[in-house]
Amino acid sequence: MNSIFNFFTPRDKKFQPLFERDVKNLVQIAETLLLVLNSDTEDDRKTNHKEIERLEQVGDNITHAIFLELSKNFITPFDREDIHMLVSAIDDIADYIFAASLNIELYKVNSFEPEISGLASLIIEMCKDLETAILELPNLKNPKVIADICARINKGESQADHLCNTAIARLFITEMDAIELIKQKEILQTLEMATDKCDDAANVLESILIKNA
Repeated sequence: MNSIFNFFTPRDKKFQPLFERDVKNLVQIAETLLLVLNSDTEDDRKTNHKEIERLEQVGDNITHAIFLELSKNFITPFDREDIHMLVSAIDDIADYIFAASLNIELYKVNSFEPEISGLASLIIEMCKDLETAILELPNLKNPKVIADICARINKGESQADHLCNTAIARLFITEMDAIELIKQKEILQTLEMATDKCDDAANVLESILIKNA
């Protein structure tokens, strides 16, 4: 029955393009965060932070457009709740990346624990994996591709936990400046939360696979 229903269901021309725009924008946000961390000057860092702020607003607009389509359309490409959860998770990832960049800007942080760059690079990988998985959603003919990506994202989230916990433990041993410790700890934990949200998005994708198997 699912095959018959899918045959007669019009190709999704509303939601999928918005999903793809949303996750491509997310990858840009993640890549720009690494530019913030690697900026040579305060002006460069400020410019890159402003770009993250702009992209985060772009993502908010796409999220709003998807929710608007949900309110207007009876037929959706998959479960309405899953759409809501997936888009919300993507929005949350962007929010945490922006929050980390904002903390760097507000606290005038100029040097970073090595794990902060490690987390930023890991977030880029996880966001690119989400992009690949979402590009596979229209036909679901290659469920193993999405399943493998979800497993990789889950593994990345565990790796992020280890990076964050290791860095914080070292800070409490070696960092004598309490204010600097608080700054670095907050950035680490905010980035770790971004990886948690990547894992949430992967969990939604797994749910979509199961429901459409």
